[in-house]
Amino acid sequence: MRGFTRQATRGGRGYTLIELLIVIGLLGLAAQILIPYLNNQGNLHLQAAVRTVIADLAYAQQSAHDNQGFRRVVFFADGTGYAIVRVTDATFNTAFDAATADYVIDPIEGGEYIRDFGGDGRWSGISIKDVDIDSGNSYVTYDLLGGTVSTTNSPGTGGSVTLTADGEDYIIGIEPFTGKVTVTKVTS
Repeated sequence: MRGFTRQATRGGRGYTLIELLIVIGLLGLAAQILIPYLNNQGNLHLQAAVRTVIADLAYAQQSAHDNQGFRRVVFFADGTGYAIVRVTDATFNTAFDAATADYVIDPIEGGEYIRDFGGDGRWSGISIKDVDIDSGNSYVTYDLLGGTVSTTNSPGTGGSVTLTADGEDYIIGIEPFTGKVTVTKVTS
């Protein structure tokens, strides 16, 4: 029987042309799937901002109920954010003044409950485009039962808050009386 001898090769084993074509094909397929998602990061930030506003509205509503006092979410006129403040019967009709407002304490970050889209890098490019609550107000007030009110004794008439970024808009609807929140993506 003849012995089988192995010939030495000059280098290590390389990739075949077929293997290289398969890898390039898989990379191309992955790029086709991932690139649209990576290019739409602004939309993800806008969706996160919408969820944050909804959570903060729910927090204000629950805080009013739990603490048996009025809570108001005031949206800033320049569209950069909002704050949650306490109001009383005596201060109910007083205009918002950032210097004298009685802010609710933010349970997560501590300090005054203020969301500043302009000063926080997470919300870069996001603004509050329009606020129309209770026929022209830029705030929503929750009463001791968690319902919306337009005066100390009258239920709210509802309204909406529109957030925008990169030409996309989301409308957050606030139902009268109950304060139930809905979200609608505006398609153009």
